[in-house]
Parts: sequence; C-alpha cells; structure tokens
Amino acid sequence: MKRKHIIPFLLSALLLGFSACDSDTDDSTGTSRMEVRLTDAPGDYEEVNVEIESVQVHKEDEDNESGWITLDEIHPGIYNLLDFANGRDTLLASANLPAGHISQIRLILGDDNTLKLKDGSVVDLKTPSGQTSGVKLQLNADLESDVTYMVLLDFDAAKSVVARGNGQYNLKPVVRTITQAIAGGIRGKVTPAEYKPGIYVISAANDTIGGFANDNGDFLIKGVEAGAYTVKFYTEDAAHDTTVENVSVTKDQIKDLGTIELPQE
Repeated sequence: MKRKHIIPFLLSALLLGFSACDSDTDDSTGTSRMEVRLTDAPGDYEEVNVEIESVQVHKEDEDNESGWITLDEIHPGIYNLLDFANGRDTLLASANLPAGHISQIRLILGDDNTLKLKDGSVVDLKTPSGQTSGVKLQLNADLESDVTYMVLLDFDAAKSVVARGNGQYNLKPVVRTITQAIAGGIRGKVTPAEYKPGIYVISAANDTIGGFANDNGDFLIKGVEAGAYTVKFYTEDAAHDTTVENVSVTKDQIKDLGTIELPQE
C-alpha cells in the first residue's frame, strides 16, 4: 500500500499541532531545554507590578560577565506578581542551553515598577542602585543533555516591597528558586535509514508528539513527560511501518530504544 502523497502531508499537518517536538539530532548532543516560570507568595497590596526586560543564566562558578547567557525566548513586560499567587505561574523565558552546571540566574528589571495600595493609590517602586546590573539569584543546577527543566522563580511580594517611611517604597526582590526536571525524551535509530519514517509518540490519553528520523536513521523526541507510551513509525509504504509498545519515560532521562528494524519487503 503506497502512501507517497498522503503520509508526508499528514505527518506535516500533525506535527504543526504537536505540543513538543524536537527530532533534530544535529542539535541534540550537549544541550538542555530550560523554562523559567514566575510565581508569587501573596502580599497585602492590590498590585505589585514589576517590569522584567530580560532573563540570564550564568554558566561559570566565578561571577564574571563572560559566563552570562541571555535566554533568547523572552516574554518581556510588566507583571503583576499577585496574578500568580496560590499556585499559579506564567512562562517568563525559555531557551536551549549547553548542558552542564548553572550557578546563577539574573533578572534584568526595567524602571516601570509600581505598587497599588489597598486604598487604590499607585506609587513608584524604586529599585536600589545596587541592582542596576540585575537581580542575581543562586541557582546551582546541573542540566543533563536533552532533558527539559523548569526553573520556578517564587517571588515573595510581601518581603520584596520595603516601605521607606515617607510614603515611598523600594523594590528589593526576595525570590526563591526551584529547579526540577519536567520532561525527558525518546531516542533511537531506525534501519534501513532510507525509509525516513515519521515518528508518533502516543500517550495513554492519546496525546501525540513526534518528529522524523534523519538521513542516518537517528531520531530524538524531546519534551516527553514521564509515563508509558506507544511509539509508531510511519513510512511512505505501510508495509514498512512498525510499532513499539509500553515505552516507559522518566522526566529526567532520555529513553534509548536502540535500533528499530523496519519491516522490508
């Protein structure tokens, strides 16, 4: 049964809707995925608005500027910290980073920081001059290759706002950092490589992510949450398709399926 026109189109259409997909093995070795999310402990104010312009991480143990890496997928803007209280959070920045040790994270803040008091009045939040280079936080996380991590920045709004006694307020961020692996992945190799199959990773709830094997037959599907999956390999000819059942993935590892031999006519 030939599917030369149907399957490539179907795979392309489905992949556009996949929530996480990365099978480009050329970029897989030695990199990790990091997401930085923002949450907050409640404070006794109507709003605590903080302008965040950039997020950086430090790759060296020494505190020198050459070690800082700016996360390239940033959502800059003014965030009301109280919008993210009681377990809520929001994605602040993300990036693919070299695997290895991350010692610090730094928030580059803007000047448009304000506080809305209980009486409805709005006052400026002044940032001390010592924080002009950014708010530095200790992280001390080890990133494993190809694993996806979340760094949760837990602001304490009540402690971060300091009254100066003259109706003015300073912003001295008190932030707890939490780093955890949130997704692993599935890798392997198909043979014959020239079949170049599309790969579906299907959960018990029928959620699907996927990708394609490269010219050498190698594949790597990143961002796979912990659980049991069915992995289906689709080619232009159904005679070469195959399925691997009960593939168990943990959130901090890349599951290696080894060599998958596709049926040959």
